[in-house]
Amino acid sequence: MSNRYTDYERLKFDWPSKKVLRVTMDSPGRMNAADSIMHGELTRIWRDIDADSAVNAVIIRGAGDAFSAGGDLDLVKEMTEDFDTLTRVWKEARDLVYNIINCSKPIVSAMQGPAVGAGLVAGLLADISIASRSARIIDGHTRLGVAAGDHAAIIWPLLCGMAKSKYYLLLCEAVSGEEAERIGLVSLCVDDDVIHERALEVAIKLAAGSPSAIRWTKYALNNWLRMAGPTFDTSLALEFMGFKGPDVKEGLNSLQEKRRPNFDPDNPL
Repeated sequence: MSNRYTDYERLKFDWPSKKVLRVTMDSPGRMNAADSIMHGELTRIWRDIDADSAVNAVIIRGAGDAFSAGGDLDLVKEMTEDFDTLTRVWKEARDLVYNIINCSKPIVSAMQGPAVGAGLVAGLLADISIASRSARIIDGHTRLGVAAGDHAAIIWPLLCGMAKSKYYLLLCEAVSGEEAERIGLVSLCVDDDVIHERALEVAIKLAAGSPSAIRWTKYALNNWLRMAGPTFDTSLALEFMGFKGPDVKEGLNSLQEKRRPNFDPDNPL
């Protein structure tokens, strides 16, 4: 294992095949929710991978039966109360998206169970996204009371069209693995018991291909995402502005109390 990966706490690494690095999000007892540590690690790992000549392909997965249960509510609360935390997480959220887009190595995601939040950013921005039938893909921003920032505006319309994007992002509806494949949100949907095997098969093929041809094809295709950069930057700014608004307090309380939110319909913009 390269020394560049030894100081990670929430991300675990192994080499299931030659030139294939597998990254596992691991937050025991929390369904791999992205706390402050994991959020930062998910941001910087792509630069380390990009610089590692030993890597030709990457797999991103979650430990156990969950991909990632989304953002840690303690971190969300801290963001509403502390400006320094808010701006730090905003920068990480921005860099997470652009670091994945600019990572030259092809990325394969293996999503099963809940796929939400910062983990979902990597799951859907991966070059080949694979979901299991049990996957529940949810962009939970509007349920929390903030705009759908993160990766949503930059990638969902390109993958599944504006009509489906608005339906799922505005209503905060869950997307099953099968439905995600049907609408084009993910590359493949497979049975739960073969998802990691299938992700490895794809990664091995990528690792054995022409590095320059694959990386340059990825670079060219990702110019579609780079052109959407202003849309992404706007959505992220609006999301983080919302963390200082009244709706996020009700959204956070409702999640902690496991009830439906009761937003004020007359809240002025």
